[in-house]
Amino acid sequence: MSTINISQPHNLSIEEARAKLASFEETMSKYGVNAKWDGAKATLKGMAVSGGIDIGADKLDIVLKLGMMARAAGVDSIRLKSSIEKRLKAAFGE
Repeated sequence: MSTINISQPHNLSIEEARAKLASFEETMSKYGVNAKWDGAKATLKGMAVSGGIDIGADKLDIVLKLGMMARAAGVDSIRLKSSIEKRLKAAFGE
């Protein structure tokens, strides 16, 4: 199992930061990964992926755990991390 850890700084309220994640959630849902929110935290679950999102006062953290099926399907964790970081930077205006 491979784990991806991503942090994105922000200077927004938790609600504003969560709104900025809408496009990330939409993209993840295309791959069968859904977010279940409880306040500033979300649990991510999908066929070959699990993890979470934690929005803090000045940064958000995303942890993705890729299961064996993701690796078998050819998911490259380095490319996936880079793609997510790029999307977050665009969403948060960096």
